[in-house]
Amino acid sequence: MPSCSIVFLPLNKKVKVESGISLLEAAGHAGIIINSVCGGDGICGRCKMIVKSGKVKSMTSPLLTREEIQHGVVLACTTYVESDIVVEIPAETLAEEKIIVDRDAQRFRAFRSGITQRQFSKSPLVFKIFLKLDKPTLENNLADCQRIQRMIEKHAGISAMQTGLKILRQLPIVLRKNNFAVTAIIGQRRDVAELIDIERGNSAGRNYAAVVDVGTTTVIVHLIDVIKMTTIDAQACFNSQVIFGREVTARIIAGEKKGAAILQEKIIGDINRLISALALRNKVSLKDIIFVVCAGNTIMTHFLLGLPADNIRRNPYTAVSIEPSPFRAAETGIKVNPRGLLFCVPGIGSWVGGDITAGILATGLYERDDTAMLIDVGTNGEIVLGNREWMIACSASTGPALEGGGVKCGMTAEKGAIEKVYFEEEHLRYKTIGNGPPRGICGSGIIDLIAGLLAKGVIDRAGKFIQGSDPGLKRIGGIWRFMIAGKGKGRKGREVYITQDDIDNVITAKAAVFAAVKIMLDRLNLKISDVKKLFLAGGFGSYIDRRNAIRIGLLPDMPVSSIQYVGNTSIWGAKLAAFSYEAYNLMHEIRQKTTYYDLMGSPDYVEQFKLAMFLPHTNIELFPSFSESPAPDA
Repeated sequence: MPSCSIVFLPLNKKVKVESGISLLEAAGHAGIIINSVCGGDGICGRCKMIVKSGKVKSMTSPLLTREEIQHGVVLACTTYVESDIVVEIPAETLAEEKIIVDRDAQRFRAFRSGITQRQFSKSPLVFKIFLKLDKPTLENNLADCQRIQRMIEKHAGISAMQTGLKILRQLPIVLRKNNFAVTAIIGQRRDVAELIDIERGNSAGRNYAAVVDVGTTTVIVHLIDVIKMTTIDAQACFNSQVIFGREVTARIIAGEKKGAAILQEKIIGDINRLISALALRNKVSLKDIIFVVCAGNTIMTHFLLGLPADNIRRNPYTAVSIEPSPFRAAETGIKVNPRGLLFCVPGIGSWVGGDITAGILATGLYERDDTAMLIDVGTNGEIVLGNREWMIACSASTGPALEGGGVKCGMTAEKGAIEKVYFEEEHLRYKTIGNGPPRGICGSGIIDLIAGLLAKGVIDRAGKFIQGSDPGLKRIGGIWRFMIAGKGKGRKGREVYITQDDIDNVITAKAAVFAAVKIMLDRLNLKISDVKKLFLAGGFGSYIDRRNAIRIGLLPDMPVSSIQYVGNTSIWGAKLAAFSYEAYNLMHEIRQKTTYYDLMGSPDYVEQFKLAMFLPHTNIELFPSFSESPAPDA
C-alpha cells in the first residue's frame, strides 16, 4: 500500500503513513494526543481537523455544521488519507501537545505521598552484591556458578537460586578477565532467586528502578534509588491509548479489531519516553535501571503485557492472568537493562486490578482493627471494604464522565480546565488549572458545578433543569444549557457550558459508584456509620471536594473528617514492593485474602443503581445531613 506524508499544523509535525489510515490514527503515529472520547466511532465530535490541502475520503457526519464542512472541517476518526496532505488541528481538538512528556499531566506525578508511608524491611526485589571470590585451585575447584551462588547465599541469606543459560555461558570469561572480582545482580522471584547478570568490577553502588502506575488516563513513572531507598524524580503523561477511547471497554474492542500489539505499543511507548526523560535528566544510565514494578487495573496490565483482554468484557469475565510472574522487561519492549525484570502487582479480579492491591497495602486497610473503605474513582470506580479479618472488593463501570469525558465541554485535567466552581453572592466563580482562560471543565469542576446548581435550585433532585431559575440557563438550538464561560472569555472565544445530557451522564456515573457501595454494605449487614474511615484514592480523587461529592451522592453521607485524601496509592504501594520483598509478598497475601465480588452477578444491582439516580439519592434517609446542611462537617 502506498505511503502518504501528513503535516499537522500548527505543530509542524510530519509523519508518513499508509494510504487509507484515518487522520486520528495518523495523529497517534505522530505522537499527537487528540481530545477524543469515543475512540474513533464518530459519535463525540471532538476530533475536528481542517484539511488545508490534499485528498481525503471523509464520511458525512451530523456533528459538523454546513459552515464547518465548507471550511474543510472533518472528523479525524472518519476521514481517511488518500494523498500527501496538510492538516490544521484546532486548539480545542488538541488534548495538549506531547513532546517528551505532557506538561499538564505533571500534576498527577504523585511525587509526594498523601499518606504516612508504611515501614517494611529493606530487601529490594532486585539487588547487587560485589563479590571478591577465591580463585579456583586443585584443593578448591568448585564450579564457577556454584562458587558465586554460595557466596551470594552467604551474604544475602538466600537458600534457592537459579541461573540462566546465557549467564552460564558468560561466567568463565567474565570471572577470569576481572580477577574473580565481579558484581552479581540478583532478582527475587518469590520462591527462588535468580542470578540475573554478572557485571565487571564493582557496580554495586549503581542500582536504580522504575515504578510505574499504568493508568487508563495517566501514566506515571517514578525513578528510585534502590540503595538509598529514595525517589529521585517523577514524570507523567496522558495515556496514548486514548485515541482508541477514553475507557477500557472501547480499547478492548479496538484490541479485538486491530490486535493486542497495537495497544501494547502505545503504552510501552509512553513508559519508555518517561523512563528515558527521567534517566537523561538525572544522568542515570538505562543499564543501571535493573527492574521495573508496574501497577494498573487488570485490563491495563493485559495491554502492558500484550495479552488479549477480549474475555474480560464477556460473560463469565475471565482474565488471562491476575497474578503474572516476573518477566524480562525487554520481552515487553521496556527499555531498561536488557536483563532487567518486570514485576506486575497482582490484581484481585478481572475488574479490580493491581492498582487496588497496591492501594490496600499503602493505606494499611488490611491491618486495621476497625472497618474502613477505599474508593478509587476514575474511568472505573473500585471499592474495597474491610479490615484485618476480611476484605471485599468490587468495580463499578462509571465511564469517563467523572474525568471530563461524556460531557460536551468536558476535558481532562490539563491547562485551561475549570477545576473548581462555586457561587458567590449569586454569581458563578471558577478556577482553572494554570489560572488561564477556560478551555473546558474537568471532573472535579463538574462535581462542584452540579452540587452548586442543586443547592441554588437551578436543577431539581432528578438533575433536571428548572426553567427560569437562573439567567445563566439558556435554550440554544432547542437544547437547554447552563453557561459557565461565555464567548470572549474562553480560549479563541469558546463557550463553556453544561447540558442536560451532561448532567444525566454524571448522575449515571455517580449512581454506579454509590450503588456498588450500598450493595457491599448490604451484603455484610453494615451501615455507613460502621465505616470509620474512607480513603479517597487516585489522582482525580485528590481534587474532589468532599462536601460536594456527598451532596450529589457520589460518596456516602459520613463525617468529612473521616474521608481522607490518600493520593495515588497505586504508585506508592508499588514502590513499597520495589523496596521490600516483604511488602511484595504481602501484596500476594492481600490478593488471596480479598474476596472479589462481581456486581454483574448481583441480583439487586440494577435496583440499587436506579435508586441512586437522584441527587443525592431516592432514599433521602441515607443522607440525613442533606436536608440540614450541605454536608457534615465532622
